[in-house]
Amino acid sequence: MRGAGGSNGGELSFLIGLMMMIAGFYLLLSSISIDSRFGFGMRLYGIGSLGITSGMLMIPFIIGVIFIFYNSKNYLGWLLCVGTVLALIVGVLARSQFRFASMSAFDLMLILILSFGGLGLFIRSLRSNPL
Repeated sequence: MRGAGGSNGGELSFLIGLMMMIAGFYLLLSSISIDSRFGFGMRLYGIGSLGITSGMLMIPFIIGVIFIFYNSKNYLGWLLCVGTVLALIVGVLARSQFRFASMSAFDLMLILILSFGGLGLFIRSLRSNPL
């Protein structure tokens, strides 16, 4: 009978590692808070005193939409729309601030052991184990 990952054995390591990873990464991600200050007047990109705001990015998006509705095979319209959406996503992510919750050293060590110890068990279960 084949086990986890098509290898011999490793089912128990697979399940324990998977449960540890899920618990550890859940605790890790739930202890991070994200704050984003995004608005249409916010400066997203800039060099020196010149800057591109998120509202300015709507201009090429609108032009791209016009090109797409005029001729849906117009590559310039698709490039403008997709490029603008990607620039907005990158700008929002760049303006986001990630904060780690205040916790004791024991809590942090427990989270890291669960997350990465579970990952190690999970990966080990995918190897072939001679019986």
